[in-house]
Amino acid sequence: MSHDPHTADTEPHGSMRDYVIGFLLSVVLTAIPFWLVMTQPLQPGVTAAIIMVFAGVQMVVHMIYFLHMNGKSEGGWTMTALLFTIIIVVIMFSGSLWVMYHLNTNMMPMPHDMSQMP
Repeated sequence: MSHDPHTADTEPHGSMRDYVIGFLLSVVLTAIPFWLVMTQPLQPGVTAAIIMVFAGVQMVVHMIYFLHMNGKSEGGWTMTALLFTIIIVVIMFSGSLWVMYHLNTNMMPMPHDMSQMP
């Protein structure tokens, strides 16, 4: 028995309604950070944090509405692969920041030490 991707037992793709909702959410989640950067109503650090939150939400919107990822697709393996990828990225990102911080702290001369150098 061969596997035909066009048979009725395959999982349905998103409907036009799902794509429109995903598109509208993406536009809103892009427009708000753009407005924050262009008008600068907040401190730069707060603006950067808000933009990062909006970026995370937008990634979730894209995964749900455009990539059709949920706990049921492919027996849950896509969600498992996503969680594994997120764990690996967090480990690499936090490890890289930790190494760079300690290299900066332990290897760079302090400003008051530079004035005493010959």
